[in-house]
Order: sequence, then structure tokens, then C-alpha cells
Amino acid sequence: MNQLYESIGISKQAVHQYARRQAAFDNRLMQLMEEADDLRRVHPGCGVEKMYSILKPDFIGRDRFVIIFMQLGYRLKRKKNYRRTPIAGKIYYPNVIKGMKINAPSVVWQSDITYYRVGDKFYYVVFIIDVYTKRIVGYQVSDNMRGTANVKALKMALKENKAPKIHHSDRGSQYTYKSYIDLLKANTTTISMALSAQDNAYAERINRTIKEEYLDHWRPQTFYQLKSQVNKAVNNYNNKRSHNHLQKRNPDEFEKYWSTLNPKERTVITIFDSEN
Repeated sequence: MNQLYESIGISKQAVHQYARRQAAFDNRLMQLMEEADDLRRVHPGCGVEKMYSILKPDFIGRDRFVIIFMQLGYRLKRKKNYRRTPIAGKIYYPNVIKGMKINAPSVVWQSDITYYRVGDKFYYVVFIIDVYTKRIVGYQVSDNMRGTANVKALKMALKENKAPKIHHSDRGSQYTYKSYIDLLKANTTTISMALSAQDNAYAERINRTIKEEYLDHWRPQTFYQLKSQVNKAVNNYNNKRSHNHLQKRNPDEFEKYWSTLNPKERTVITIFDSEN
């Protein structure tokens, strides 16, 4: 072996040092995999890059982490959503948010309805998201698509938050439901509506995130479980799931951080047709 080390130009000591470093790396990697498994149990749809930003390992870079954890089988599978839920109402309002610049919470809220299948029955979930902070401010799980579920979600949002300047949604009849419109107008909120899903991209993204990163992995078996797991998913999303565009903070952390900044220091975002 000494002749081999000498022929390739390395010392026996260097070989042993490398072996010790590799063993130490392997041990830390095993610990990191346990942390990743714990994270996946809480946030089963957490992607590998987001996993890195949450775990923040100090002994491995992001690119190497992604490569290794992909090889270890942590890649997620996504499924396509072909079912559409909105039924356009006869009343609609113009889209007033496209191209708008905002730098504060409760300026623009977006809302959408999505479905979730449990057994042979479809249930429906309403989400309302603050476009600036990405926080889910209101939600409701229902066994029907009537507008009353939307009203409950909106009342939840208004109970804990300042009313938005603008409420944006698709043209679904649930959003032209008289009680819903009346509640928005009572809070002097301007009503804005989209002609396509791309114009309601922030709310559409929440639908996919909650279903793909949480519910599809937990697989609720009853309506009660679905409601419980949506509640759990929203709490995790708001309080634990970091976002690159929120400076790797979760929505609640970002909102608290935003409140400490001077107006000139606050990030300005522009609302386009999609989140890109």
C-alpha cells in the first residue's frame, strides 16, 4: 500500500484524513436524513430545494444536497389537475390588479375554490390569500359549492386582518353571491375579477400547494379528516413553510419582519398574469 500511495503521489496520512472526513460527513448525512424524514412527516410535499432552505445544513451546499437527496429517493411526484370548479356568474367586475405594484399586506387578497376527492365524493375548499405576504388569511371546507362557504372564509379573514383594498377572484357565481358582495362593500373593498386562471395565479397556486404538498400525502378518508388536515396544512403553510420570494421566511415571519422596515425598505411586487 505504501508503494501505491507513493506511486500516485499521496501520503498514507492524507488517505486516513480523507477517510475520517468521509466518515464524519456520512454520519452527519445520516442525521440530516432523519431531520428530512421528520420534515416530510409534517410537510409531506416539501420539495428537495425547499427542504434545504428549511433545514439549513451547515456542512453541505445546496447543489450537492439536491443531487444527493434526489439520488436518495426524495424527489416528489406531481399529478395534473384536470377538473375545473368555477361556474361563471352573470355579474362580473373588471380586473383592476393586473400590473399593479404593492408593498404592504391587505392591499390585494385573491380567492379561489378547489375540489378534493375523498372516496367517491368531491368536497370543496375555499382559500383567501394575501398576495403580498402569501399568507392564507381565510379558508373553508364544504360539501357543496354554494356561496355560503365563501362567506364563512371571508368572515374568518376579516376577523383577524384589516380588510383589503381590493378583493380579486375568478368570475365564479360564489363570488357574485349577494352576501359576499355586500360584505366586501361594507368594508369599502374594491371588487376585481379575472377572465382566466392566469389572472388569478396566486390563489390557483395555493390550491396546488395545499393539495400536492399536504393532502395528497396524508390522504384523508373522511370529510372530518379532510377538514382537520386542511387546518393543519394551512397552519404549516403560514407558520413553517419558507418562500424564496419572502426572503426564505414563512408568511407569518415575513409579515412581522415587514412591520420593522421603513417604507423605503419594503419590497415592491408587481402583479402580472401569473406568479412568474
